[in-house]
Amino acid sequence: MKAVIFAGGVGTRLWPLSRRHSPKQFEKVIGDKSTLQLAVERLLPDFKWEDIYIGTGERYLSMVTSQLSSLPPKNVIGEPAMRDVGPAVGLVIANLLKKDPKTPMVILWSDHLIKKNDLFKNILKVSEEYIKQNPDKIIFISQSPRFASQNLGWIEYGAAEFKINGFNFHSFQNFSYRPNPVDAEKYFKSGNHAWNLGYFVTTPSFIWKLFQTHQPEMFLGLKKIYESVGTDNYQKVLAEIYPTLKKISFDNAILEKINSQNAVVLSEDLGWSDVGAWEALKEALQTSPNQNVTRGKVLLTDCEDDLVYNYTDQMVVAIDLDGYIVINTHDVVLVCNKNSVPKIKKLVENLADSENENLV
Repeated sequence: MKAVIFAGGVGTRLWPLSRRHSPKQFEKVIGDKSTLQLAVERLLPDFKWEDIYIGTGERYLSMVTSQLSSLPPKNVIGEPAMRDVGPAVGLVIANLLKKDPKTPMVILWSDHLIKKNDLFKNILKVSEEYIKQNPDKIIFISQSPRFASQNLGWIEYGAAEFKINGFNFHSFQNFSYRPNPVDAEKYFKSGNHAWNLGYFVTTPSFIWKLFQTHQPEMFLGLKKIYESVGTDNYQKVLAEIYPTLKKISFDNAILEKINSQNAVVLSEDLGWSDVGAWEALKEALQTSPNQNVTRGKVLLTDCEDDLVYNYTDQMVVAIDLDGYIVINTHDVVLVCNKNSVPKIKKLVENLADSENENLV
């Protein structure tokens, strides 16, 4: 089985730690390792290094190879331009298709936390065996919801169609992204909705056929890249073709168009969290709802439900803060209410065209 971990996003929701020159997946957000390193670690030793691939932007190639020194350099697939996840997946598939078109593969992300790693590995093993027998299917791996999240995608599933080694595989019904509060509460209570992690197991050949069917124009460009894989012409063709591909998410390009008969859903409590935003990181690390989560030199008095991360040698002191995010880096101090974190992305976008562009 092959594993592909995507590590190409800029990560504006974790600003000011995550910057254009060093995005969140390369930073030490949890403990003393980057989330990219943690994502690879949880696959070992079940996966060999040569079976792990990283999809990232060309500007981050050196960061990937320096943090993952045991990874074969040829397994790092660089995107010469940012064209969203649709083309990024297509590029990885074009590379894998030349080598192992029918081998099961799993798509993963570099900024997630999984606490139940043994369960996660068992799910991958079971999914691999199913896909070996059903190479034109796709398995969506999802997290049973802990609360009515409005910031995550949801996946709706139907009745259990079959069971393998104790895991129920359900029929696939529908996707929903960032629902309103009423719908989020409805999904949470329904018993047939789960958080959509963006994790799926399938084969390169199946995804390739979906690009050919649902994105014919993009497919023509990807086919040219595919034909150049393994040749001296690859980098030249990639640089010419990839920046011209349509900028579109993989969900919009492919997943939303999949025939439900080709998809099944596996929903379990993996202890999963998306740590790509400060409030999500706090939820992942806290052991009780009102607990403070801190890092570095921090002194809190009469504070609760705060996340305070200090990346400097200065002491950060706070009094009577309730539900706040405080991030202190060498050149920026961010202070905001926990509920205001979604506004960070817009703030960073505005900085990009200002006198403070160096802070992006």
